[in-house]
This record gives sequence, structure tokens and C-alpha cells, in this order.
Amino acid sequence: MALKERIAAATARLMKLKPVRVFLHYNERRGPLLAAGLSYQAIFAVFAAIWVGFAIAGFVIKANPQLEQALLDLIAINLPGLLAVDGGDGILNRDRLFEASILGWTGAIAAVGLLFTVLGWLASGRDAVRIMFGLPGPKTNFLLLKLKDLGLVVVFGAAMVLSAVLSVFSTAALDAAFHWLGVQDKSVLSIVGARAVGLLVVLILDTIVLGLFYRVVSGIRIPMGQLAQGTIIGAVALGVLKALGTSLLGGATNNPLLASFAVIVGLLIWFNLICQVILLGSAWIAVSTKDRGLDLSGARVEGVRSEGPPSGVSAAL
Repeated sequence: MALKERIAAATARLMKLKPVRVFLHYNERRGPLLAAGLSYQAIFAVFAAIWVGFAIAGFVIKANPQLEQALLDLIAINLPGLLAVDGGDGILNRDRLFEASILGWTGAIAAVGLLFTVLGWLASGRDAVRIMFGLPGPKTNFLLLKLKDLGLVVVFGAAMVLSAVLSVFSTAALDAAFHWLGVQDKSVLSIVGARAVGLLVVLILDTIVLGLFYRVVSGIRIPMGQLAQGTIIGAVALGVLKALGTSLLGGATNNPLLASFAVIVGLLIWFNLICQVILLGSAWIAVSTKDRGLDLSGARVEGVRSEGPPSGVSAAL
């Protein structure tokens, strides 16, 4: 076989691989552009959400040092560089967060900002996911859609607090188990174990949140098998990003020209990576449903099969 034919055959096999087809689908649907828009909205939504959240529940968190630290650690993992910890760079001071009040003018402004920015981000995220599936916008009544989004905001906020609570309980249980086994508190095993438990809690939370986002926020009736694939892959990718968050952003923000606003640039890069992972997960689900010849309600479309590979390693992917 001639070299040209071998290259063509290898290229054809490569193009049939599912990760390659997902990435091509993502680019064809303008995924990078959509992720950039979502990341720009996200940075404003997060500031407002954190201020309002601490203004409402800060006094409860402050009364429990373990829960306070767990929630701050969760924010640090999900949003590296946002909080100024131990004299490091950060936009928000942890002590000032607990001084926030929903009854003051700053709290009122933050609440209004949260309402517009978070609901706007959810609406844009819904449209972006539906674009990945080649669907038009939802036909639900505008007011009902906003009420649904408002309820989801409450659910997502509660999920974050629940994650912090679970982190406290799991850490306490792990410490008790290590104490029973005679393992020292500051040993390598205890430190690695605590880190692993923390990442596991975040992974479970990310899987649930992504599932809600793909299925409930977007309003698409995704079959459970394909939904599970996308959410697990997306959650693992987010976990890797969070585990390497500070290292990933360190090189991007070390440019001396960015020194005065390096944290803001870092957060924009971070949100862009997060939004790209979210949309790539939805692209994976879209390609999976197409491969199986499924419509968006999960029903089998007779006689329809995508260009995906019918067998072999590519089919397993």
C-alpha cells in the first residue's frame, strides 16, 4: 500500500474516533465562542452569588468554624484565586465576606445583580446546550422559565452548602477511622486521604449539577445512558481542572504586564475552561444520541444510524 493511501486510511480511522467527532461537533456548533460568552457572564454572576449567599447564611456558617472552613475550601477549589487566603492574592477578603448584610445597600445591590446575572447565565447556558444538540430555544412561557431558573439557582446554592456539610462529616469520619487505626493526624496517609475524600465529594456534586444542567436547565429529554456518559466525563474533567487549578493558572498570569489585574485575568481563563468542559460534555451527549439513532425523547428512530463506527474500539468509546 502506498504511503499516501496509508495516511488516508489512518486519517479515516482517526476521524471515526468518538473523541475526535465530539471535538469536531463542538467546533462546528461554535462551542469556543459560546464558552467565551458564558465565562464573561459567569464572573459577574459568581461575585453576586457569593456576596448574597454569605449575607443570607453567613451568620450560620460563622457560628460553625468547621463548616466555615469547609465552605471556604470548597470555594477555593472551585474558584482558585478568588479568595485572599494567608496573605495571598485574591479579589475577596474572607473576613469581609462574613460582614456582608442582605439588609444593607450593598446587599440589596448584590441581590439585584444576582437576579439578573445568574438568570442571564442560566438562559445563555440553556441556549448554548441546545445549540450543541441543534435545537431551537425552548417554547416555555417566559415567566415560567424564569421561575424555573430561580428555583434551580436555589437548588444549586443549596447543593454547594450541602457539599460543604458533607465534607465536614466525611472528614470527621475519616479522622475517627484514622484515630482508631492509630494513624497520626499529620501523616502523609491522613493528608492524602483527606484530599481524596474532598475531591470525591466535589466529583459527586459536579456529576449531579451537570446532570441537572444538561437535563433540567436545557429542557432536553436526554436518555439516561447518554446523560450518564456526558455528566461523568464532564465531572472528571472538572475534577482534573480543580486539582490542577492553581498550577494551570500560575503560568498564564505570571506575565508582568498583567500584574495589576492578574487575578481577574486568571478567573476569566478559569471560567472559560469550566464553560468549555460543560459544553464539551453536552457535545459528547449529542454525538452519543446520534450514534445510537435516538431522538431527544429517548425513542428509537427506526432506520436511522449515524456515521459513527458500528464496532471495534471506536464503538466502545
